[in-house]
Amino acid sequence: MFTLLITIILILAVLLILVILGQNSKGGVGAAFGGGATQIMGVTRTGNVLEKATWVLALSILVLSLASSAFYTSSPANQFSSPNIDSAKQQVVAPTFGGTENLLPAATEETPAQPDSTLGN
Repeated sequence: MFTLLITIILILAVLLILVILGQNSKGGVGAAFGGGATQIMGVTRTGNVLEKATWVLALSILVLSLASSAFYTSSPANQFSSPNIDSAKQQVVAPTFGGTENLLPAATEETPAQPDSTLGN
């Protein structure tokens, strides 16, 4: 239903563009570029029809846009899938320590490792 509403909105938007382009100019900037010639050959009655069609198309696009929000269903956030994400989930990232590796820093020659006398050893 959402796709149908969006398709209708797009068709109405194209019709609205064509209706607006078909209207006679009422002066302004368009008159400076030859808009005066349309007053000689233009028909005044079609201006009212095109103006009403503009309002009807604009309001119908507005209403259908608001109605389409009722039919919009957002996809869940975890629906996105990528091969990179899937392979990263399968990899083990926890460090493994062998028998020779130690979590504590190694003792150097200058400071040999000595047991701490305060611990009661």
